[in-house]
Amino acid sequence: MDLLRSLPLGLYLETPVTWLHKLDPRVKLAWLMSFLAAPLLATATWRLILVGGLILLTLVAQIPLRVWRQQMGWLLFLAVYVFALIAIAPDGLGISAQPRLPANELAFVQQSNTPPIPPPRPPWYNPWNFGQNPDPAQQAAVAALKRPELPQPTQYSYIVFQRGLLKVSRRSLDLAIRVSTLLFTVIYSTTLYLLTTAPEEITAGLEDLMNPLRRFKVPVTEIALTLTLSLRFIPLVMEEFQNLVRSVRTRAINWRKLGFRRTTQIWMLVAERLLENLLLRAEQIANAMKVRGFTSPDRHRVLWHDLKLRRYDWVALVVLGLLWAVRMGFSQLGSG
Repeated sequence: MDLLRSLPLGLYLETPVTWLHKLDPRVKLAWLMSFLAAPLLATATWRLILVGGLILLTLVAQIPLRVWRQQMGWLLFLAVYVFALIAIAPDGLGISAQPRLPANELAFVQQSNTPPIPPPRPPWYNPWNFGQNPDPAQQAAVAALKRPELPQPTQYSYIVFQRGLLKVSRRSLDLAIRVSTLLFTVIYSTTLYLLTTAPEEITAGLEDLMNPLRRFKVPVTEIALTLTLSLRFIPLVMEEFQNLVRSVRTRAINWRKLGFRRTTQIWMLVAERLLENLLLRAEQIANAMKVRGFTSPDRHRVLWHDLKLRRYDWVALVVLGLLWAVRMGFSQLGSG
């Protein structure tokens, strides 16, 4: 099993090249930050619109089915599972509502000043009055004090669905929509950004956006170089780990006979070997940079991409502005 291709997250789609690939990384980063910030303090309707927008964006970009099915399938299943679990869970409002007015106002006003005689206590040998018939006069008095049930003036109901032990209230339904949509939006928007943006484009865009920090003597170029090397080093880590796992499998070790102690020792040896291989790879990368005359990021810079805003980048920025205008309109409707 190839871990570099089977992992559903963090993969970069090299082919086919869609129109999302051609967008400027800074524009795509602005869209990503918008998708991460737009659900904050938003209504459930707006959160559902964001989820639908992400799915529609994936379909419009013509990303192959085999890719977005792997990227989106398990995430949709997780979001639906979280939605169903929170919707049927108790809403946390374990409050028994008390009426503001008495059950029978007329009886309450006409009652005498002297308190009624309390009913006699049951004997000690039968505290719950088992086997005794209730007093009919007392039952009639209690029934007279009750107010008849009146029909609801509107169709509003706090309980949305109830069947047996399953009960969905308005609060639990709203909470389920908020949590499930936030989970899907945060994870899938980041995944879609990594799917259509190369690591070098990400670092180049971040370096360009962090240029104002140079006035405060922040090493922007060093940070961008470190991020580039770390993104390129992740596949090497996965490759080394995959090779070690395959080497352990080919030896056909009977783990049941080894026991817990010897199994732990073997995996500690594997982890130690993994660390040694990673340090060796890092040393090889450092030697390769020295051989090529790399002295410092400022003197030996590699321009991966020419960052220029083109026509479709400006169109994407205009659409982003319209998105935030609609978001503000939804927030005013929700507050009103």
